[in-house]
Amino acid sequence: MFLARLPMTMSGVLLTLYIVTGLGRGYGAAGLAGGGVTLGMALGAPLLGRCFDRYGLRPIVAVCGIGTTAFWVAAPHLPFEALAVVAVPAGMLSVPAGSLARQVLATLVPPEERRAAYSLDTISIEATFMIGPAAGIAAITAFSPTWTLTALGALFGVTAFLIWLVDPPIRETVTEAAERGARPPLRSWLTGQLVATLLIAGGTLFVLVGTELATLAVLRANGELGMTGVVIAVMCAASILGGIVHGAVKRSLPQGVLMLLLALLVVPVGLADRPWWLLMLVLIPTNLLCAPTLAATTETVSRIAPPQVRGEAMGLQDAFTRLGLAVGGPVVGFAIDHSSPEWGFAAAGLGGLVIAAAGLLHRRTPAPAPEPAMAAATRE
Repeated sequence: MFLARLPMTMSGVLLTLYIVTGLGRGYGAAGLAGGGVTLGMALGAPLLGRCFDRYGLRPIVAVCGIGTTAFWVAAPHLPFEALAVVAVPAGMLSVPAGSLARQVLATLVPPEERRAAYSLDTISIEATFMIGPAAGIAAITAFSPTWTLTALGALFGVTAFLIWLVDPPIRETVTEAAERGARPPLRSWLTGQLVATLLIAGGTLFVLVGTELATLAVLRANGELGMTGVVIAVMCAASILGGIVHGAVKRSLPQGVLMLLLALLVVPVGLADRPWWLLMLVLIPTNLLCAPTLAATTETVSRIAPPQVRGEAMGLQDAFTRLGLAVGGPVVGFAIDHSSPEWGFAAAGLGGLVIAAAGLLHRRTPAPAPEPAMAAATRE
């Protein structure tokens, strides 16, 4: 799954650079195409998760791998208009490596050890983001955009084939037969608590993408853009350290508290925006909570969702996190454009708190009463 996530972390920056430099379009056009891919991933994740629950891993990964490879191999040969049109369906066919990894861990790891496993998975994500975008930029700089996007498509195909070949378990085999015949209805498991968990997950990604955007804007405004790589690397390292601690302790803070601290700690960052090393230091506390919050989200979803719909639940988690990413960038960018880069940190934190507050309101929603048939089965 680490290898499968690498091309995903490269794809956004490569698509942007190809549209801007290869097709001569602006960043707005690049954002439109990239946003289409992100929207497709958000729409497709729950549907693919349901397909995993029903048909298993191999057929879905095979279809997604072929579709994703075809899109990226064909992308450098398409005009911008066609590229923008096919971006959404291409995103829907992306192999959901993140939700698959979480399903596999939920199957292979006993519940009492899942905090450590999900923390390790989140640390793996941070590592891919430290490697992938930089490797993609180096490749497209050294080689032609056509060759780079074609190689990216081949990499998507190879990693999909590896997942298909290994065929990791995504459900407990001892209950698999019973689960296939007893899929609970949506309203029985999509409770207020689960919706709240998903909204908090979206708010977390809103804060993270907004923080990165505000950091970039502040460094650019201060004439210290060359230090961006160092600052981002320290932010990732802080997140990894937080993930290690979260996974090592026997008891940790719940998801809601972690997200609340994550958002509150980023609000005043703009007060210490220069020089770059001071900004880097004040960003460490909020980033220490990044990986723990994401790991706690996955742990909560895996605990709430029944095993027979785990794929769909993990897909919904993917959808909400991608929506948080898609909304956070424009909202925080608007705040920066109409005030100053320093206010971007406040917008990121406060916006995440608003989304989390909506989640807490949903948590108060009472759980639906079990259907008569399910209640009878439980008594038996």
